[in-house]
Amino acid sequence: MDDIVAKIKEAAAGPMEGILGFTDEEVVSTDFVSCPFSSIFDKSACIALNDTFVKLISWYDNEWGYSNRL
Repeated sequence: MDDIVAKIKEAAAGPMEGILGFTDEEVVSTDFVSCPFSSIFDKSACIALNDTFVKLISWYDNEWGYSNRL
C-alpha cells in the first residue's frame, strides 16, 4: 500500500498538481465543499485487505471541481 500512496502523492505534487489533491487528515465530505480539485485522495480512509487487494478512497465536489476544469 505504501508504494501506491507514494505514487499518488507524487502525481498530486507533479503532473496532476491542481487536479489531484492528497490528504492524510481525518476528513468528512463537507470538508471538500468548493474544493477546486477534481479528486482528493484520502490516505487515512484507504485499507489494504491483503497484498493484492486495496481499497482507495477519493473525495470530490462534483460541481465545483468540474467547473474548475472548464
